[in-house]
Amino acid sequence: MSILVTGGTGFIGSHTVVQMLQAGMDVVIADNFSNSKPCVLDRIEQITGKRPAFELCDLCDKDALEQVFKKHPGITGSIHFAGLKAVGESVRMPVEYYRNNLNSTMNLITLSEKYNAKRIVFSSSATVYGKPKSVPIREDFERSCTNPYGETKLIIEYLLEDVVRADPEWSAVVLRYFNPIGAHPSGLIGEDPKGIPNNLLPYVSKVANGKLPYVHVFGNDYATHDGTGVRDYIHVVDLADAHLHAVRYAESRKGIDFINLGTGTGYSVLDIIDAYSRVSGKKIPYQIEARRPGDIDECYACPDKALKVLGWKARFNLDDMCRDSDNWQSKNPDGYPEK
Repeated sequence: MSILVTGGTGFIGSHTVVQMLQAGMDVVIADNFSNSKPCVLDRIEQITGKRPAFELCDLCDKDALEQVFKKHPGITGSIHFAGLKAVGESVRMPVEYYRNNLNSTMNLITLSEKYNAKRIVFSSSATVYGKPKSVPIREDFERSCTNPYGETKLIIEYLLEDVVRADPEWSAVVLRYFNPIGAHPSGLIGEDPKGIPNNLLPYVSKVANGKLPYVHVFGNDYATHDGTGVRDYIHVVDLADAHLHAVRYAESRKGIDFINLGTGTGYSVLDIIDAYSRVSGKKIPYQIEARRPGDIDECYACPDKALKVLGWKARFNLDDMCRDSDNWQSKNPDGYPEK
């Protein structure tokens, strides 16, 4: 019995594979390295002492994906990470985002049905809540989106609801992430964005380590304790651990469920900069700039359902997240090597 992990060499995927291997699970990774590098497999092996099965595969190529199922007949379910994920890029390239994220998911579902692997843990996002009416955000809040990336996540949620409704043998667990940061404490795997980082923590890390001049702080007039935007940041190792709980939950039930993954605590942009500077001992210059269109004041989760349903709760605090991010960036100033 194996779990297919799509996008398993990416940021969240690689940390989840580490947790799965350490828990004794059998893993098959399918990835095309569009947002990762082959050496991640070596790093996973360094951490765990095990090398996961790997298949080079673009999920949009249905024939190639079917070969993965044929080669590994023990696959009983999947964790679906693979997909394009940058909000700003999705606004510039909407057709590519819809094509990639939807076609890859439909191929995975179709073949999972064919090969009787009807359990899926899906990597969704808090972006499906759009601009929430209040915080903390609960799973029963209205869903809406403000960008193509979020729309693809929401459409896939609708798709999974329909799949489960049509075939009650399916089990789907939809995990809505808030803001994953941090890195494995070993410093061997972490977030390695291509080009200039889109997300706050990788950007702060590069400024702290001299790769970028200063942090752009977009807006200081929000209705928050210091005027900067507040978000729910969660350590990627905590997030990975939640996926193990979700896999076991999917094995024990049928139907579909939606679960927030966050800490329930909101931190502002300046909180992040201050914490990172404190734990790293490095000065982090920043510059206040105009708000970005579409940004909201606050966004943080109500994590109660994850504890009740999965038996999972975040363990790491903000200092842990910043310390592990800096450890990764310091040891890998240019990210993963190309070869």
